[in-house]
Amino acid sequence: MELLQPLLDPPVALVPFEDRHIEPLRAACAEDPDIWEIYPISLYGAHFDPSLALLAALPRWQRFAVLNGSIVVGMINFINLDPIAGVVEIGGTYIAPSVRGTSFNARMKTLLIEHAFAKGIGTVEFRVDTRNARSLRAVEKLGARRIATLERNLTTWTGYVRDTALFALTPADWQRSAGAPG
Repeated sequence: MELLQPLLDPPVALVPFEDRHIEPLRAACAEDPDIWEIYPISLYGAHFDPSLALLAALPRWQRFAVLNGSIVVGMINFINLDPIAGVVEIGGTYIAPSVRGTSFNARMKTLLIEHAFAKGIGTVEFRVDTRNARSLRAVEKLGARRIATLERNLTTWTGYVRDTALFALTPADWQRSAGAPG
């Protein structure tokens, strides 16, 4: 099952990631060098090219460039799509500081969630470093339920062994949440 297609809610646009997005993404990622300390990988500075190559090689990642109008401001992915179980993760998200603290992130996630459910996915998962309070709050605002904490399950690029909060969102959760359309 392919979930990768352009998704639009102007000015938010999620488009299949292409080579033409690489340099604008590099610039967007450089806008917040400190954030990469809590990411599994770094897309900052000398880490950008090898980390992006790693992401490109992952067979179960469907990558999107995130645009604000025509400007690349980040990336987001469908991860580990399992069409038989009807599960996909939304993650590997980075958006530039210029669009944080606005409705941009919720609109971007809404596009992905509604697209996944429209394609028959029954559960959307989110995995968040427990140190990332902003991301934890954002996922909870979507109506996702925290179903587990995976202790010491991922070693980040800095060598830190993190705990990961696992969230699940079903169509019923989505309909109950404030973020879902009426």
